[in-house]
Amino acid sequence: MTTAHYPSLLSSRATRSAAASAVLAAAALGLAGCSSVGVGVGIPVGPFSIGVGVGSGGVNAGVSTGVGPVGVGVGVNQRGQVSAGAGVGVSTGIGNSNARVGVGVGTSTVIHDPHDRN
Repeated sequence: MTTAHYPSLLSSRATRSAAASAVLAAAALGLAGCSSVGVGVGIPVGPFSIGVGVGSGGVNAGVSTGVGPVGVGVGVNQRGQVSAGAGVGVSTGIGNSNARVGVGVGTSTVIHDPHDRN
């Protein structure tokens, strides 16, 4: 018996769907312990991504870039606070589209607060 008669497991639609489901499950478990959870969308523009998100802290807009699994970004929320952040994550493609789903962890800090008078 040869393996030439069997399709590659990595190229099957079921395997890709299972991988995407695993990433979503990991995201749900990983985010369960976070004090801030949100969802957003980013549009690639050259080496950067311009994004908008909504989370427990309100609406945010920002720009980010990354190499491999590491990313950095700067954003502003609806209160005018500017934050800088860094993180690491993984993603997988969804079906035959260019869309991706992923999970990551990171940290950020407010670098400018227009309401802070100190």
